[in-house]
Amino acid sequence: MPLSTVLGAQSLVQPAVCTTATRPASPYTGQAIYDTTVSALLIWNGTAWTGTGGLQLVTTATCSSGGTAVGGVVTIGSAVSSVTVSNAFSATYDAYKIVVTGGVASGNIQMQMLLGASITTYYNSLIYAPFATGTPAGIGNNNQASWDYVGYGTTDSLAFNADILDPFATKYTKLVNAAYEAVNEAGVANGVHKTATSYTSFILRPSSGTFTGGTIRVYGYQNS
Repeated sequence: MPLSTVLGAQSLVQPAVCTTATRPASPYTGQAIYDTTVSALLIWNGTAWTGTGGLQLVTTATCSSGGTAVGGVVTIGSAVSSVTVSNAFSATYDAYKIVVTGGVASGNIQMQMLLGASITTYYNSLIYAPFATGTPAGIGNNNQASWDYVGYGTTDSLAFNADILDPFATKYTKLVNAAYEAVNEAGVANGVHKTATSYTSFILRPSSGTFTGGTIRVYGYQNS
């Protein structure tokens, strides 16, 4: 009897379709599913569900405060002063991308990011150009309490992305190509957190006021 007859013709090529809440309880290594909660094809690697591409959603990410998380997608709450994303960094990846979209802020304020509970030794530089002139300019901040790297007003959505290098390794953590946008200018920020510490979480907060709504997604760059 052909194997396709025993297993069913579709089961050889079509992964199980489920939600994050209904993923297989006892998966086998190599098992494939399509998770409709996060809209992703996932493979069980023997330890965790991972994506199949070079950039993979970190489905283990949770929200300790300021929002809720389902399948690694963090939804920011209403009028929160900060959002803590936990279980975001691990030995699985060396580099990550953090993406925030949607939502609004209570004023034209600065988005700040810090790793774990550390509140010192953040260094960053910003190259920007005012819309009126287009002439590049630059500023630098040394030994700050956090990275400041995006601004917006009450009518703008929270929208930025930044690459984070070596947050879990016991090395300095680097911030690369973080988008910056203010009322009359835009640019790119880069920075380093000069503490050789391993982190699993990060905090996003406004310099004043609150956030409402929007989502936070953490992606890992596949190491191999």
